Amino acid sequence: MPKQKNPFWSFFASVYLTIILLVFTVVLSIVGTLIPQQDAAREFAKGIPPGLASFLQTMQVFDLFHSVWLFLLMLLLSMNLIVCSLNRWPLTWKQFRGAPFSGEEGLFRGLSPECIFLCDKDVGIMTGRLEGLLNRKYQKISKSEEKEDTVIICGERGRYSRFAVYVVHLSLLLLIRGALTGAFWGWEGYVNIGEGETADAIDLKGGKGAKTLPFTIRCDKFIVAFYENGAPKTYRSDLTFLKDNKMLYQGPLLVNHPISLEGVRVYQASYGSSPDGRASLAFYRGGKEGKIIKVGPGESFSLPEKEGTVQIVRLEENLMQMGPAAKILVRSGQGEVSFWVFLHIDKIREMNPGVTEQVPMFNPALFKPYLFVLKGIEERYYTGLQVSSDPGAPLVAAAAVLMMVGLIGTFFSSHRRIWIKIQPAGEKTKISVAARTNKHPVVLDREVRQLTEQIKVSLEKEST
Repeated sequence: MPKQKNPFWSFFASVYLTIILLVFTVVLSIVGTLIPQQDAAREFAKGIPPGLASFLQTMQVFDLFHSVWLFLLMLLLSMNLIVCSLNRWPLTWKQFRGAPFSGEEGLFRGLSPECIFLCDKDVGIMTGRLEGLLNRKYQKISKSEEKEDTVIICGERGRYSRFAVYVVHLSLLLLIRGALTGAFWGWEGYVNIGEGETADAIDLKGGKGAKTLPFTIRCDKFIVAFYENGAPKTYRSDLTFLKDNKMLYQGPLLVNHPISLEGVRVYQASYGSSPDGRASLAFYRGGKEGKIIKVGPGESFSLPEKEGTVQIVRLEENLMQMGPAAKILVRSGQGEVSFWVFLHIDKIREMNPGVTEQVPMFNPALFKPYLFVLKGIEERYYTGLQVSSDPGAPLVAAAAVLMMVGLIGTFFSSHRRIWIKIQPAGEKTKISVAARTNKHPVVLDREVRQLTEQIKVSLEKEST
């Protein structure tokens, strides 16, 4: 009575299951590509009916690559690969360990005339020569001495290529494991750090809260260069990484050149200018210029002879499309007065005659008898960093290497065996060449032709 197959084993060993799982994986990937995911899904959800948006949210359609659907598909695909591999292993191992001289007699029947030679040398001499010939071309040489002084030599190549498909399966399992590890245990977030400031936490992507870093990042300096049209040419951040008040690493961070430290990768993502730069402010009294003072928002300085104090309230890069400006607050015995000081006040007056009289807040001489002049604003930049951790990345990298090795072995290599039978034939010696391969018969035919041509040339030299 034949042994009944285990239905569980048969289900997961099915190639049809593999095809179905791959189709579902492709469909899930297409849906995840067409429908915005995570942060981008919020705007998309506003444009569809609330009921549909709620349903899609419940079904995790807005975060498919972190969903239970992806996890189940990858779990089923992993079990399918494991069962298929185990199912085929006994036969593969048997073929790998198969004796080179089992059943080879049938190969020597019906050989073409090009694979049969006759010579005058005895069996012993030809055995030595042909064994040396195979030794130069094949990795494993075996010899069997048969009855009636018959000798069979076997050469093998590519025995281990039978295991290449298992290397591919292993790479896929590692790839799945790495992808799931990164999707469910990895994280990504952003942080802006001003020059001279530090940060030890980031805001996680997707509004998932904050994440404390295993170190502190300090932005020592931010450097940006511009083209003539104002577009950024290049920018970089000089960073210092600290842990327990000790420096772990110090160096520049460039676009497309991330820094990796303690399993965390830091990318240069963006930059901007902070509203808390420093203004170079000068003041005149009676036509005489006072000293130029550099002051930032919230900071103050005193006027001569204790006539008052001046505080910078705000700095603007382009106030009302009229260029850089600083809002100052002057406190004196006369009370408080607040007004804007523009960098290009002369051009503003030229384009808008009488503007300082019509809008006293734009008059730099509003506090008598002083005239304030803005010489410039030193921009204080901040660097925008993307910080991520993907614990599955090493597994994915290992999977890529293994897959390359496995695919090369699967598609470009084969297990080939060539037998040379040397036997007495009356007063002559008969040489027969047979071969077998598990795939790529064209390659084997070429090798057989090359071998028989070498045997033919060698015998012709002997006869001359």
